[in-house]
Amino acid sequence: MPASSEMTSLRRPAANDPFARIAAIGVVPVIAIENAEDAIPLADALLEGGLPVAEITFRTKAAARVLAKLSAERPHLLAGAGTVLDLASLEAARESGAQFAVAPGFDARIVEAAAKRGFSFAPGVMTPSDISAAAAHGVRVAKFFPAGAAGGPKALEAIAAPFAHLGFAFMPTGGVSFDNLDDWLKLNSVIAVGGTWIARPQDIREGRFAEIAKRARAAMEKAKALREARA
Repeated sequence: MPASSEMTSLRRPAANDPFARIAAIGVVPVIAIENAEDAIPLADALLEGGLPVAEITFRTKAAARVLAKLSAERPHLLAGAGTVLDLASLEAARESGAQFAVAPGFDARIVEAAAKRGFSFAPGVMTPSDISAAAAHGVRVAKFFPAGAAGGPKALEAIAAPFAHLGFAFMPTGGVSFDNLDDWLKLNSVIAVGGTWIARPQDIREGRFAEIAKRARAAMEKAKALREARA
């Protein structure tokens, strides 16, 4: 399925758009970090691996503090907030310096609040009805979640087809791994994948930052090779 002109623009948009930067990177590590003191070693591991982005999920109490540290001490890392389920979390993410936010589902209140504040936000979608609701609120980038349980790449390819002319783009998350990331990135509608395999909570707790850097580098090399092969 060829990309529409709008989809092409999503793949090469203005450099100051967080989702444009994410599209250029292709992989977003989804991270639940329990201790804010691990924020900088984690950021340095990702940067060493050539992966300058992180989605810090609001599944832990440390999330806002982690984002604040990253914003202050590693501003060249594109740090965003994940699992933004309510307006309080959206405000906490913004106040902590997050440059974007994502959610596992669609909540019109959060989409509208983010748009009003000019804050880049990608809600979660899984069905055509979800996408229709998101599109009606001006959304053009959404998280496809849970990507594996929802049917994998073939399901997204079929679901996305009717919305291609809108330039609607997806970031599949949930069930994405190093082994299958190329199956996702080959889809025209996918600008990036999100995954937890790069920086797992246990690896962070145990200080295995060299291993995190290694996984980040491998993911970036695989994504880059795939895109160069398609060019």
